[in-house]
Amino acid sequence: MKYGFVRCEAITPRIKVGNPKYNAGEIIKLIAEAKSDGSEIVVFPELCVTGYTAMDMFFTRDLLSEAVEAVKAIAAQTPKNMLVFVGAPIVENGRLYNCAIALSNGKVLGVIPKTELPDYGEFYEKRYFTPNAGGVVTCSSLNAPMGDVLFKCKNSELIVGAEICEDMWADVSPSVDMCRAGATVIANLSASDEVVGKAEYRRLLVRGVSGKLHCAYIYADAGYGESSTDVVFSAHNIIAENGSILKESAPFECEVTVVDIDFERLDAERRKIGVKQPSRKYEFVEFELEDTTGRKDKNALLRTVGKEPFVPSEQDRKARSELILNMQTQALKKRMESTKSKTLVLGVSGGLDSTLALLVCARATEAKNIVAVTMPCFGTTDKTLNNAHALCNALGVELKTIDIKNTVTAHLKDLAHNKTDVTYENAQARTRTMTLFDLANKTNGLVVGTGDLSELALGWATYNGDHMSAYGVNAGVPKTLVKCLVKAEGERVGGSLKTAVEGILKTEISPELLPPENGKIAQKTEDILGKYELLDFVIYYYLRYGFSRDKIAFLMDCAYPDEKPEEKAKAINTFYTRFFRSQFKRSCLPDGVKIGSVSLSPRSDFRLPSDLE
Repeated sequence: MKYGFVRCEAITPRIKVGNPKYNAGEIIKLIAEAKSDGSEIVVFPELCVTGYTAMDMFFTRDLLSEAVEAVKAIAAQTPKNMLVFVGAPIVENGRLYNCAIALSNGKVLGVIPKTELPDYGEFYEKRYFTPNAGGVVTCSSLNAPMGDVLFKCKNSELIVGAEICEDMWADVSPSVDMCRAGATVIANLSASDEVVGKAEYRRLLVRGVSGKLHCAYIYADAGYGESSTDVVFSAHNIIAENGSILKESAPFECEVTVVDIDFERLDAERRKIGVKQPSRKYEFVEFELEDTTGRKDKNALLRTVGKEPFVPSEQDRKARSELILNMQTQALKKRMESTKSKTLVLGVSGGLDSTLALLVCARATEAKNIVAVTMPCFGTTDKTLNNAHALCNALGVELKTIDIKNTVTAHLKDLAHNKTDVTYENAQARTRTMTLFDLANKTNGLVVGTGDLSELALGWATYNGDHMSAYGVNAGVPKTLVKCLVKAEGERVGGSLKTAVEGILKTEISPELLPPENGKIAQKTEDILGKYELLDFVIYYYLRYGFSRDKIAFLMDCAYPDEKPEEKAKAINTFYTRFFRSQFKRSCLPDGVKIGSVSLSPRSDFRLPSDLE
């Protein structure tokens, strides 16, 4: 267990129906192999100790007695720092139950009977078993609590529950109450036979349960060795987390599925949305896992940590980019309609953010009634000026030029200010904003803000300068996503727009408030703040899940193993230095549409006092 990650494994043993002793031996071998893999929660299928297809052998005392002895033998070989679930039939008070049995450190921790017993089609479990009626008793044969039991890790907030096969398919699964009681990981011991189309439905259900309950779901399916008299089992093992499948085995192809799940992420998600009270009362039984946080010698993380969490995956990028652009476009059209504005007014610098804003404006108005303005001043270079002209020409938008050097010079003279410092820089930004608002008054227009979410998070905006607009169309879009959307729109339209966009994407990110050096951009944002892909990485994991600084650094090492340590440290330090002290800028943000799961709007998603340091 490391930084809230726990390694989970779904295993399908090759069994012999009706032979608990043999099956126990196979399970014990697999537990040892799982231990060598660093697995901490290991789930075997339903009734794997006897075989699900034992049929009327479940009426025989020999099989039931051998099953109990097999469970005890497996428990004795279950190591410390591992929680194992096996499936076996257990008799209690004259009734037979289909059970998930939790084992750890040589002991039986608890027994959870199946609640939903299928009795249709090829299933006839009610012939043999009694459903879980709730409550907790002592299982006499295994000397462990039996019934509504959950398993809590001693040295973390991790809580694990278990349900069995049909329980997941029910209209109200037992896992609902388990998760309401605090479980973040649910083990499902299953014997789901394979029929055409069932794998897709099974996959959908596992994703759905993990998504709606904000949990990790470990689904271990029966496979080779079960009777094929009427059915066949495919060992379709699936591990999902919060609606996403992290790992699965293809039916009939693999019998072991292992991956690291992040229960701290699930806890964070639940704290935000809130969790209802359970209708059942659970008994909590403790188990122990080793905390390896900070250790470098442990197994590498078995999980993909994406480099750009805000950016859609390659396979979804085109459709997702179009969706986001449509969201921005519709929001802007509605605001224009509500304010009865006749024009959209924005500054076009030749950089990324203003490019995206102009592309959205063009979609919203079919490139009409746009007042696009370039306002060259002390730091403007030919490169960005040419970018702005090429972009507007490609869109068929007239670009007005208002040189603000004289205005800013006069203003600085009025202030008796002759230094190249923050006053010098901000005077330019505020003059540009004043110019845009005055043009909006003149044309009955709406000033469209161009600043993005990353700049808002870092306070990289001049208060009442580029920080202000009538509507912030990019307010929900971080810098890495800005790049993605600009590229996607260029490729969608093609031609001269694609060429213009490609030039902009190659241009260094800069506010251009300091004079050029030999005609080239002197003030490069990423030299000052750090690389935006790293900054956005920190922004995402802090704002989305509230992860600790150490965990974010660990995740960044996983995602960027080849990046220089000083670059990663710089991005993290920049965020923690700038984020909190910049809240006053975010507390009075213009309206702007929410795009993804992270938003900095003080009116909806994010609230902080402005006096933090």
